[in-house]
Amino acid sequence: MRRRIRICLGLLATLLATACSSPPVAKEEVIVFGSVAAIQTWLKEEQWWQSRVDDGPPQVPRAILTGIAPGWQSAAQSITVPEKKEIFYRLMLPLVLHANQMVRERRGRLAAMGETLNAGGTLNADDLQRLQNAAVLLRIRDESASAALGENQAEQNAVIDEALFRLDEIPPGLVLGQAAYESGYGTSRFAVEANALFGQWTFGEGLVPNQQRKQLGDHRIASFDWPFDSVRAYYLNLSSHPAYANFRQLRAQLKAKGKTVTSLSLADGLRSYSERGQAYVDTLKGIITTNQLDRADTAVFRDEDLRFLVTTDGEEKAAELRKEIEALRQSGELAEIIARMRLD
Repeated sequence: MRRRIRICLGLLATLLATACSSPPVAKEEVIVFGSVAAIQTWLKEEQWWQSRVDDGPPQVPRAILTGIAPGWQSAAQSITVPEKKEIFYRLMLPLVLHANQMVRERRGRLAAMGETLNAGGTLNADDLQRLQNAAVLLRIRDESASAALGENQAEQNAVIDEALFRLDEIPPGLVLGQAAYESGYGTSRFAVEANALFGQWTFGEGLVPNQQRKQLGDHRIASFDWPFDSVRAYYLNLSSHPAYANFRQLRAQLKAKGKTVTSLSLADGLRSYSERGQAYVDTLKGIITTNQLDRADTAVFRDEDLRFLVTTDGEEKAAELRKEIEALRQSGELAEIIARMRLD
């Protein structure tokens, strides 16, 4: 049971190894659902991203989904398509908002480094290490060139500028649309077995597609400990891979012209995401438009403590899991698990 909780609450690798700049979690509130009906009731009670258009941006609970229950595949067949979409989009949106929050924080750190250098100062050891990690993770410099950054402030400035160009926010509606398309609203084998929401390839490890094309090598679908890992990897992929240079350039151009970077406008930069090319983009835009996902582009978190959502199959299992979580809370192990998740 404890292993299952640890898998649900998983250990995260950091995107850019930075110190926590978000406020610490005040308490370890974990909400366990044993059925789709329980999820639907809770979403209604929380008034989660209401469908009506209210004054101001949509308000979203700060609640992080920690895993997709194996029974979701069959459960999704017992509800209507609109209900399936509602559950998927609402549980997915906080993951995206949290990812964008992390991006903003890291961009702030990078900008502060640039200001230090421009004022004639030098980077401290921690900031230099962060910059070196960013250079490698964002594919700006290889490990050797990154290790030499401490000897050249001009190179440090160049890496900061490029990192700020590559690492930027992605409109939430676009992320939701791609996740829905690539994972079948979380019902695909890859989503359920590996928390893989964006169909990202890897080689040598991961899940083997049922129809693997051998001419492309031993390609597999990357697997993740929990859904936010998949979101994090997606952001890193779009921020670093050469195939998405046009995506990053389009985003920068829109910002330079003072235009709002929307889901629909930025979708045009994703022709390389699929072998379908423009047809993929057209389908993605159709998903965004039909489901009004562009409303999510302006969504914000409520001002509240972070909560964690765990789904399991059946109320009996949910009751057992709640008891185990409470035991972990009393022992202090739950706080340690959450601290190791590195949601910063």
